[in-house]
Amino acid sequence: MGFGRFKGEIIMTQRTRKVCIVGGGAAGMMAAITAARQGAQVTILERNPRVGKKLLATGNGRCNFTNINCSVDSYFGENPSFAHSALASFPAQATIEFFEVLGISHKVEDQGKVFPMSDQAASILDVLRYELELSGVNIITEAFVDKLLPKGKGFVIKLKDKSSLSFDRVILAAGGKAMPSSGSDGNGFDLARALGHNIISIFPALVQLKLEGSIFNQVNGVKFLGTAELFDGDKSLATDRGDILFGNYGVSGPPILQLSRRAGQLLIEGKRPSIKLTLIDTMTKGQVFELLTWRNQVSPKKTAQFSLVGLINKRLIPPVLRAAGIEKLNTPVSALSKQDLSRIADILTDWSFNVIGTKSWPSAQVTAGGVDTRQINQSTMESRLVEGLYFAGEIIDIDGLCGGFNLQWAWSSGYLAGLNAAK
Repeated sequence: MGFGRFKGEIIMTQRTRKVCIVGGGAAGMMAAITAARQGAQVTILERNPRVGKKLLATGNGRCNFTNINCSVDSYFGENPSFAHSALASFPAQATIEFFEVLGISHKVEDQGKVFPMSDQAASILDVLRYELELSGVNIITEAFVDKLLPKGKGFVIKLKDKSSLSFDRVILAAGGKAMPSSGSDGNGFDLARALGHNIISIFPALVQLKLEGSIFNQVNGVKFLGTAELFDGDKSLATDRGDILFGNYGVSGPPILQLSRRAGQLLIEGKRPSIKLTLIDTMTKGQVFELLTWRNQVSPKKTAQFSLVGLINKRLIPPVLRAAGIEKLNTPVSALSKQDLSRIADILTDWSFNVIGTKSWPSAQVTAGGVDTRQINQSTMESRLVEGLYFAGEIIDIDGLCGGFNLQWAWSSGYLAGLNAAK
């Protein structure tokens, strides 16, 4: 006999079904706890020396573990509505209550982001590991799954060390390819593909964007509060506001991460997206033009370069002026024409760059693409091709916006997979 818990209550259960979870990340741990609470005999196979490594890096180490504004509209994939059943079965409020019972007091910050009051991702991992132990989950670390073979009404799992294990049900929660240092190297896709599953083309998401141009070494490290807008040709696709950071490759920061998924998709399709940066987004272009005119009238002896000191970051001034066609930075402002000022106002409110790529997997927070959702039952997370095989988390072709949405998908899909695999 074993013991499971739900909302603090202890429920006596008869352990029968043997369930294996491949991957001890957020989705895998949630699936394990849920299956164990349903009475299953649960084993996690984790390739790292300990579970939850990637979880420690989320939210800059603070762990933005859900978002109160979570809905299907926050997700992407070939069929984003696939996420509906899991999110409805285990919504954000259920996540908050789940962790409150485990000891995590929470706080809600801007845009609905939920963090532990401790501001430590380690707190989330600590209580999950405690609950795994309390629930009797067997955790085998440094276990690299080499083959997953259906056998009779169950499965045989062969590890890289040549050992074999047998289970009744398997949940593939092996993650994607983002942050390979955490153990996510795409092996889960290989396992799914070997069992006949189609993998929707994968690419990095929630990642920095590489831009065309020669200014980026000059402005590397400069941060500003402004707006970024993504375009496909003349069509505006999305806009986001916040801290934007220039790098020697292009741009980063929360607004860029939010736009990066759509930019990556366009690049995969062979298109050339562009991004518009608004350095001053609290005024219209006309108002910026009037402000520049007034500043120059007040101080007509200043050079063009010095005239922008106090308006934008000093390191941005030379590239802004050159982008506006003003090569001689020491030109007196009295010599600047209305057309010159109009072009400067243009750059300050509409500085456009072609997107030529994204940074690679080590820089990405999440994987876009994955196991084709048409081959998964959205009500149970069970494979439509292989009976007894379930999926959870990032391995599925569902990814979310930045702000706690991807961890919520991990909890929701892990819960639904664990619940049904234990039946």
